[in-house]
Amino acid sequence: MVLGHQDGIKLFRSSLPYINAHRGKTFVLMFGGEAIEHPNFPNIIHDIALLNSLGVRVVVVHGARPQIDQRVALRNIEGRFVDRVRITDKQTLECVKDAAGSVRSQVEALLTMGLPNSPMHGAQIRVCSGNLVVAKPMGVRDGVDFENTGLVRRVDTVGINDHLNDGSIVLLSPMGYSSTGEVFNLSHEDVATQAATALKADKLIVFSNYDGIFSSDSKLLRTIERPQLEELHFTGGLETEESVISALTTSVAAGVPRAHCISFEKDGALLQELFTRDGTGTLVMEHHYEQTRSATIDDVGGILKLIKPLEESGILVKRSRERLENEISQFIVIVRDGMIIACAALYLYPEDGTAELACVATHPDYRGKNRGERILDEVKLRAKQSGINEIFVLTTVTAHWFLEQGFQPSDITALPSVKKELYNFQRNSKVFTLKF
Repeated sequence: MVLGHQDGIKLFRSSLPYINAHRGKTFVLMFGGEAIEHPNFPNIIHDIALLNSLGVRVVVVHGARPQIDQRVALRNIEGRFVDRVRITDKQTLECVKDAAGSVRSQVEALLTMGLPNSPMHGAQIRVCSGNLVVAKPMGVRDGVDFENTGLVRRVDTVGINDHLNDGSIVLLSPMGYSSTGEVFNLSHEDVATQAATALKADKLIVFSNYDGIFSSDSKLLRTIERPQLEELHFTGGLETEESVISALTTSVAAGVPRAHCISFEKDGALLQELFTRDGTGTLVMEHHYEQTRSATIDDVGGILKLIKPLEESGILVKRSRERLENEISQFIVIVRDGMIIACAALYLYPEDGTAELACVATHPDYRGKNRGERILDEVKLRAKQSGINEIFVLTTVTAHWFLEQGFQPSDITALPSVKKELYNFQRNSKVFTLKF
């Protein structure tokens, strides 16, 4: 996608809040050997370098499965697997060390590249790796000796943080070392999730050959809570690699606030995911990052900005800042990354046993995704808590939406006496009521 001059300026300005938010944060980035062999991989490296330049503390964890398979095949070694886990004998271990070392050198070379007219010219990025992962043997399971296949015992967080504090990118390979001097073949998913957990990382970002996590009906799940993701995985309702799902859910369950799944085939996916409001892949978190809550006085400006276009078009009745400040306790908002994307007001008439739903608005970029329904559910809940089981709404344009939500056509006689006196016959709003 080629941006025009003005589009580029707008995009850069809109990314500033995210640049500020990500500076100083720790991100663990995970990709397998398949990503390394893809033509887009140099672009991924350039974007990782950009993160480092913007002050993000970056830990990169790479895999090497296809590279190991190639070396095993060249040496005519029989590859042995149990439940998709490689049995690493002494001959295979040499292939693992060869492949992991080759991949590590390739990544380090790309991060060091600084030719003129290249994206990394003048970057001077330092890459650090070493014996930062302590491993233990997987051992014998169901009678099968996995030999030099291992698990992460401990991540050297002190050593990694020392490198990160110096501004370096830390590179972790799918190998670990024991206190007895042995080398173990590890899964890069295990390394990445253990590193993200031990470092108390702010994000785990997983590169996949999918654009994100897809439901069984091929719908991209933009945002999903971990319990829901685990349930869909258990019932077979997903179209994404099982190892990716495991890394995402394990890290979030262990306390990593946000885990992302993006494509290694899509140029700029990492930057789009991190520096635009809607991203490009899937965000997994323990709880939804769109918060529905009561409005506060600090939300007045955001609500005015949201409802102004609707007021100007005549869909909503105009409200002054003073009126909104006085009535702010009646408002409910949905907030996404600090931006108010939906609102509604609930005015109670307890003496008449009813309440008014008013000023229902959703940002144009976020319509059609059940946010109106979510805010309506919150309105009904609050009305019930006040002992009211009926609400009414006055509308001139959005009658069909209210009908779809179960509202019934009514007339002025259904309004509380105070509201009847204030009814604007010139505006000629339609009246709808909902009992629950």
